[in-house]
Amino acid sequence: MRQTFDETTERAFGARHLPLIRQAMAEQKLDGFLVPHEDEHQNEYLPEANDRLAWATGFTGSAGAAVILKDKAAVFVDGRYTLQVRDQVDESLFEIRDLVEGGVPAYLESAAGKGQAIGYDPRLHSPDGLARVRAAVEKAGAELKPVEQNPLDAAWGAKRPAQPQAPALPHPLDYAGEESAAKRARIGKALAAKGAEAAVITAPASIAWLFNIRGGDVIRSPLPLAQAILGADGRARLFLDPVKVSQELPAWLGNQVSLEAPDALAGALADLKGQKVMIDPGQSSAWYFDALDAAGAEPLRADDPCALPRACKNAVEIEGARKAHVRDGTALARFLHWLATEAQTSLPDEKTVVQTLEGFREATGALKDLSFDTIAGAASNGAIVHYRPTERLNKRTEAGSLLLVDSGGQYLDGTTDVTRTVAIGEPSREMAERFTLVLKGHLALAHIRFPAGTTGSALDALARAPLWMAGLDYDHGTGHGVGSYLGVHEGPQRISKAPNSVALQPGMIVSNEPGYYKAGAYGIRIENLQFVTAADEIEGGERPMLGFETLTLAPIDRRLIVVEMLTAEERAQMDAYHARVLREIGPLVDAEVKAWLEEACAPL
Repeated sequence: MRQTFDETTERAFGARHLPLIRQAMAEQKLDGFLVPHEDEHQNEYLPEANDRLAWATGFTGSAGAAVILKDKAAVFVDGRYTLQVRDQVDESLFEIRDLVEGGVPAYLESAAGKGQAIGYDPRLHSPDGLARVRAAVEKAGAELKPVEQNPLDAAWGAKRPAQPQAPALPHPLDYAGEESAAKRARIGKALAAKGAEAAVITAPASIAWLFNIRGGDVIRSPLPLAQAILGADGRARLFLDPVKVSQELPAWLGNQVSLEAPDALAGALADLKGQKVMIDPGQSSAWYFDALDAAGAEPLRADDPCALPRACKNAVEIEGARKAHVRDGTALARFLHWLATEAQTSLPDEKTVVQTLEGFREATGALKDLSFDTIAGAASNGAIVHYRPTERLNKRTEAGSLLLVDSGGQYLDGTTDVTRTVAIGEPSREMAERFTLVLKGHLALAHIRFPAGTTGSALDALARAPLWMAGLDYDHGTGHGVGSYLGVHEGPQRISKAPNSVALQPGMIVSNEPGYYKAGAYGIRIENLQFVTAADEIEGGERPMLGFETLTLAPIDRRLIVVEMLTAEERAQMDAYHARVLREIGPLVDAEVKAWLEEACAPL
């Protein structure tokens, strides 16, 4: 569980591995090959054995892609990773391109040669993503060609790590809040209502939720790698490596769920001949669509039927999230007290910051794992949005600078994710002013009321508006969904500039995390988790409204708040939040930490 500071890749990976990949490509008569970040399960965070993009290029971010041609190559990343990619990837071998603006299709339209064969592994790409790439490749006069044997895997060979084999364990009803049989019946009924006789489920989080199981195949997420076919009658076939089947699992699943080995999946898809089968083109790879077509089934393209019910947490899950955040809040209070006292003079390095926080979380006695590797960015490292301390990059905190710490824990009753930016020594006026702009956006998003049917895209500008008015912005989303002892990043809801058609609904947990990053100097982010709930009745209002209730309980550094930049309403909102932190966390920490907490949470 402990976070390490080793680097799993090197800049030399490109020079070392590109020739091997190109040799394997040549053996298959390929002129190019697509390397997505995603694996066979479309995971964001990957088992080491499936992190093909990192092995090929050295880049370890959670989103990206590469195109390898015979004589050139390119790596594609989004705005979160523009600094990281240049640190990790050899730019003499890879051109750095934007993943969002144009992306892989635009690159191939100009880089692919007439008559060339560009290979892809159909198990790793969504059909919609492939359609855009195919159109670009064909426009260039080239051909997009599926492969049976992934040339990158062939090049990796015997040195490729083994696939994970963590046991799949029951997730008790005390935490799940609904029996698996009830979930399966509910989802099956929804399938039938849409004319489907079955659904193929491939997202690990959906499988964990649907069957009330948890695993350990994915780093920092209690996910089992498996697939399932759910019938409209609520019966299911679960394809799970027999090594992962824990002793109590068969009885837990019951006799309406058949446990089968992954080798049986292809045959099971063939058994769906003549049936209408729901499958999500955003979660399931092209291989499944090809297999269903070959079987004579009729694929019905639709969102994963588990995704929205999973996102709308039930009362037991929300109560669990509250308890997890109170527990996590005690660890955070102890950590922030340490940062505000001892660390101000000892000026610890980033590794010490990470280890200290992890120790406080472990002291709760309930921590199952981190929810992601802790981001602790001192001074200029804080400007790297998804920075992770390593032995090579480790930096000491500096007087007169900022420290950005983004972290979270996995507990049986909930998943946490919180970011605090803390002043080390005396901050500059610019730091405080920009921190306050970020805070104003954070408060606006926490306080907003909105009618049913509103999407996160409609709310995103609230968090950015104070920064925009100062000519500033940030290059990441404002909010992501969070699972219930599942992944720390969960859809289908999100709060971002990017259009999103999924309305925010009661029970959804989302982050609220505006930020600002000054390259080479410092980074600022303030993040709380909050869930959607019915808002208090508004006097004179004509329709019911929804709002957010904050889950995270941790003080925000008052030394960085320029009070005169806040409105009276914003000051009252800040004071009310701090009063709640003190009320709920104060009785749970020792006298010294409580005394500091009283000062840290004092009214502005």
